[in-house]
Amino acid sequence: MKGPIVIIDAADKLGRGIVEAALGEQWPTIAVCADTAAMNELRERHSSAELVTLAGSTRDETSSAALAAALRELDRPIAGIVIAAAGEPLRGRVLDSPARELLNRIDADLLPQIAAARHLLPLLAASGRNGSYVVVGSPGSEHPWAGYGARSVAAAAVTMLTRVLHDEARAFGVRVQQLTLSRPVRTDENRACACDGWPSAAAIGEQVLALIEQTDTRKSSDAVVRFTSPPRVKADEPAQPSSHAGAISRVDTSSQHVLDQTWHALEPIFNSIRENGERK
Repeated sequence: MKGPIVIIDAADKLGRGIVEAALGEQWPTIAVCADTAAMNELRERHSSAELVTLAGSTRDETSSAALAAALRELDRPIAGIVIAAAGEPLRGRVLDSPARELLNRIDADLLPQIAAARHLLPLLAASGRNGSYVVVGSPGSEHPWAGYGARSVAAAAVTMLTRVLHDEARAFGVRVQQLTLSRPVRTDENRACACDGWPSAAAIGEQVLALIEQTDTRKSSDAVVRFTSPPRVKADEPAQPSSHAGAISRVDTSSQHVLDQTWHALEPIFNSIRENGERK
């Protein structure tokens, strides 16, 4: 019997996709979010699924400790924990902003990751299931994200933290990994202006599950795994079922990175044109 997966920020645009992927694979799921209304909506949407919702967050040490206590009270051995935070990045050049703003960005993105790991990794270790702890990384951690310099610096810090946790968590039998993205997530909210290569939240969810299902401790696992886009299907070809086995292979994303950088440079112009058209 599968142990449950805990998904943090489950009602966010990325978290919803991971929840749907988990429930689609018949994984018992514990969804966590601070937004009670959004959690109620998520529960109603999946009323017939094996889904438990908890109000909570990992925004600081106090919140993370309270969440760990609530999860212990459920008394269920956890198979995996997913940190699915995907906040909206702020545009702007690092050189145009006070140094304090960069520090605030790092605080907002990095400190919740540390708080979550400190309180949730011991909980996962106590389950005794060789559990998996997956952090979904932000674009810009490997190459600067044009126009979002502060976000790139913070994303790189989270990636390094994941590498450190990957090494430290081995001592108590927990596998820590980051599924790193090179492109923003396609959502219902940004679908009209999203680039063709942006991954859907559901596709990301499938690859998160692939990492959690990799339970053979005899196999080495990388601390950072790049997201790989599902193969494209031609119009006259039937869609093939997704394969977790190929989901975590590495690919060269340099060409796509150039396209993404170009889009982010042009995005403000397109938005301005659209806004002016709507005013008219």
